[in-house]
Amino acid sequence: MSSQFRYSIAGCGMMGREHMRNVALVPGARLVGICDPDEGSREAARVLAEELGQAPEFFSDCGAMLNNAKPDAVIIASPNITHFDVVRQVMAAGPAILLEKPMCTNLADARALHAMAADYPAPIWVGLEYRFMPPVARFIERVHAGETGPVKMASIREHRFPFLEKVGDWNRFNRNSGGTLVEKCCHFFDLMRYILQDEPRRIYASGAQDVNHLDERYDGEVPDIIDNAVVVVDFVRGARAVLDLCMFAEGSEQQEDIYALGPAGKLEVALPRASVIWSPRDRSGPVAEPVATPADALAAGDH
Repeated sequence: MSSQFRYSIAGCGMMGREHMRNVALVPGARLVGICDPDEGSREAARVLAEELGQAPEFFSDCGAMLNNAKPDAVIIASPNITHFDVVRQVMAAGPAILLEKPMCTNLADARALHAMAADYPAPIWVGLEYRFMPPVARFIERVHAGETGPVKMASIREHRFPFLEKVGDWNRFNRNSGGTLVEKCCHFFDLMRYILQDEPRRIYASGAQDVNHLDERYDGEVPDIIDNAVVVVDFVRGARAVLDLCMFAEGSEQQEDIYALGPAGKLEVALPRASVIWSPRDRSGPVAEPVATPADALAAGDH
């Protein structure tokens, strides 16, 4: 392997540009190509590349980028509805792949991609990065060390602002994003499985679009993404997990709270607050453990 590892990015909107900042932090990484059909996104990426000291080639077409830049790895950060087509095109060239979440917007494509990935010679990683945020990673480490005892309940609360504007506001419709519980909350369903080290056996939920985007029109069509939901997941070994989602809570101090509760006590972590709090049943707590995130990683973006 050469001393430099060549990266390309497919899709240079908000998340693609965050990945540009992340690549700039990786020793030996060189950003060699960026593709996006939107000229505005490419121009924003050009400006950022100059700030970061990167010199990628820019393309409007993914195939041209793969043929000319010849990357060792490709980060796919294009709109959700394009993921399946883009990843198949990238797989034909054989690089390592980081595919932003969600991997696909429907089950048929997800199953097809899972089958294709089984024989793929390079790594394919879906970007469920919440596992690796330092406060969350420390929380999970302590849960897996058995501090709470066997986890009987896991709870995740996300009370946050509405979806941000995207190019053409593609994320306003279920057909483009997969829906709110796929687009945003796949992070949390992944965390439930990872925290509990178990698989779901039953899922039930209630949700609605009550506040957000109802006054917006796109070619006369009203957005259809839900903005609040409660989801309960029963797991095979008897634990249950709950997601409490609200997308019209702009004033909330803590956006996301994650809890694990067992016979010995409760562990919790909140974002953006960076500490893990232990509340044992013997009432000797709570005890907070601050968890620092490197400043350069924070500067690279929220993820």
